[in-house]
Amino acid sequence: MVKVVSVHSFRGGTGKSNTTANLAATVARTGKRVGIVDTDIQSPGIHVLFGFDESDMNLALNDYLWGRCAVEDAAYDVTHKLQGQGGSNSAIYLIPSSLKAGEIARVLREGYDVGLLNDGFQGLIQQLNLDYLFIDTHPGLNEETLLSITISDVLLLILRPDRQDFQGTAVTVDIARRLEVPKMLLLVNKALSSFDFVALKQEVEETYGASVASIVPLTEEMMQLGSSDIFSLRFPDHPLTQIYANVADLLLD
Repeated sequence: MVKVVSVHSFRGGTGKSNTTANLAATVARTGKRVGIVDTDIQSPGIHVLFGFDESDMNLALNDYLWGRCAVEDAAYDVTHKLQGQGGSNSAIYLIPSSLKAGEIARVLREGYDVGLLNDGFQGLIQQLNLDYLFIDTHPGLNEETLLSITISDVLLLILRPDRQDFQGTAVTVDIARRLEVPKMLLLVNKALSSFDFVALKQEVEETYGASVASIVPLTEEMMQLGSSDIFSLRFPDHPLTQIYANVADLLLD
């Protein structure tokens, strides 16, 4: 049975795409077939972690949404990124959004039929025989985000230890509960090493009445990498990679 995981944050800059890519790669390494869809069409970015630029993308999610191709035609097999670290059945497919300024401008000007997204998600699951589908959402709340939350088996909310993030996340948590998401987890990202992680986790869990999957420290090596690669694959023995593995275990339950 396929599991749909939406990774969301109320504000930008939380490390949402990095988290999505690392968790997807970690799950794939266990022998799962994983798809990643970048639905942040207005400001796409997860493709960078997989080494893509505009010249590498003949088709993107935009082309499917505007009837130019089948959704699976916009899927790129990026299993090679695992560098032999996965199982015999491991696979990762990336469905990026377009980097072309004209395509982004069209979305901002005309929008798109959000209902097609759900059809596309189901088409990817069937055509690629996926075990997991990760949705890298657009920050904030809009029609696309609500759809992603609604169809999710797991909603992973990313926030920083920042009061603005805390307030915005509260809105998303409330909506997710109204939509009866089966499983909701919080991940506090970019926490300074000087913080009391135990106290911070307790504060966040009490604030939202939801489980914190992890408090993730701000890591110098992650900053130096600058989104040029998937951290957990570049540094398989790093403590941060173990944190991603622990969070992935919660998704694999």
